[in-house]
Amino acid sequence: MIVRRICHRRAWSSTPRFLYPYTTAQSPTSSPLTSHKLPFIGYPNNSINIKIECRKVGLCLFSSQASVDVGTSAGIVDVPLAQTGEGIAECELLKWFVKEGDQVEEFQPLCEVQSDKATIEITSRYKGKVAQFLYVPGDIVKVGESLLKMVVQGAQVPTQKQDVSENFVSHYSGVNKCKTGGVLSTPAVRHLGKQYDINLNDVHGAGKDGRVLKEDILRHAILKGIIKDSIGIENADSRDQFLKGEEDHSYVPAELGSQHGDKKVPLRGFQRAMVKTMSMAAKVPHFHYVEEINCDALVELKESFQNSNTEPGVKHTFLPSLIKSLSVAISKYPWINSCFNEDSMEVVLKGSHNIGIAMATPSGLVVPNIKNVQSLSILEITKELSWLQQLALANKLNPEDITGGTITLSNIGAIGGKFGAPILNLPEVAIIAIGRIQKVLCFADGGNAYPASVMTVNIGADHRVLDGATVARFCNEWKQLIENPELLMLLMR
Repeated sequence: MIVRRICHRRAWSSTPRFLYPYTTAQSPTSSPLTSHKLPFIGYPNNSINIKIECRKVGLCLFSSQASVDVGTSAGIVDVPLAQTGEGIAECELLKWFVKEGDQVEEFQPLCEVQSDKATIEITSRYKGKVAQFLYVPGDIVKVGESLLKMVVQGAQVPTQKQDVSENFVSHYSGVNKCKTGGVLSTPAVRHLGKQYDINLNDVHGAGKDGRVLKEDILRHAILKGIIKDSIGIENADSRDQFLKGEEDHSYVPAELGSQHGDKKVPLRGFQRAMVKTMSMAAKVPHFHYVEEINCDALVELKESFQNSNTEPGVKHTFLPSLIKSLSVAISKYPWINSCFNEDSMEVVLKGSHNIGIAMATPSGLVVPNIKNVQSLSILEITKELSWLQQLALANKLNPEDITGGTITLSNIGAIGGKFGAPILNLPEVAIIAIGRIQKVLCFADGGNAYPASVMTVNIGADHRVLDGATVARFCNEWKQLIENPELLMLLMR
């Protein structure tokens, strides 16, 4: 009965099983399970040992004994860049969290990558040791390409054939070098060669087994006239951090900076996304509507919020009140909060007010959005806005944070300037740029002059969907709510 259940690969219901390590002794070459008559080996220590003949597995032992030894067979697996989001074909490698030779656990973060939508951590699906990096920080990696190689236990190795020699596995002991085009080098050295546009096959390697070192790259660059000063070799040790990929990829060595030459800076991440979206938006017919809004009441409201603030870490600004009043105005003019589908010639009036806030970060311009503003209080908007700003500055925004926006607000006044002419953030049909609030001299209807806090707003609109009259009426509604914030008490839900 036991033999029959093993042949049919059925589980025992009452007896615990332990898998003994595979061995290569007497490994057959014929088809698996060549005979249904499996011989009993014996019954030592009241346990049952059964010999099963399988392809590539010499002896598979099942036992009811309580202790087993862990197998030592290992293999090399490629860890690819997984699909990080819809429509993402490539990512920039920002940094590694591990080093070559490190022991890695399952789900441990390996590296951080940035697409044109978000920054994402790549975690390990295996438990093993990092064998070799295939890319260095600053490189562009396509989805599906291997980021690194890992040595893992045999039980974790995928069933597909691995294009790695057995000698590399058996002799692996913290390998930190790779061979490309017949040249031994580290990823950092290859990256340095790329910076100087040097083919590593042309460089004489002074390291063990002809391995190309960083000094070899610099010496070759001097001989070819790429570096004019021999100080490059003397200061080679000072570039260790750069060669490890810990410095910015746009770093220029001191000897090249003295030439005042041109520098090529590749656009990555959010900057590359801006190129695509702005190129598409330039084809859309825009028009702009400019208005000035008296913010005296808004200034008083903000000061009142701050004076009565009882929550530590919360700083009240003008922006949350502007966002909330904008949402209330949108409820009366829903076409402002819509998206246009050019292929089907349809306009989708969005039910949720997902208001995007343009933010300038070290990684470029990014527009995260606050979801469902129509259902949030001003205090909740304040906290959400602060959280998104922290994530943006730390380059930790998720894809959900920057997708699904319905209208964009650009606060250029936070940096400076009275107003700007914003470009649409497609497929949205409206974007608003607000300038700084400044004291100006105004005149009443009777001719009397008085100081006022005035803000200039510029609404950019898609003329295929919106007309000037609709935008003007919407702006008048928003202006009334800003100048009379007490009206929000009547209209807010």
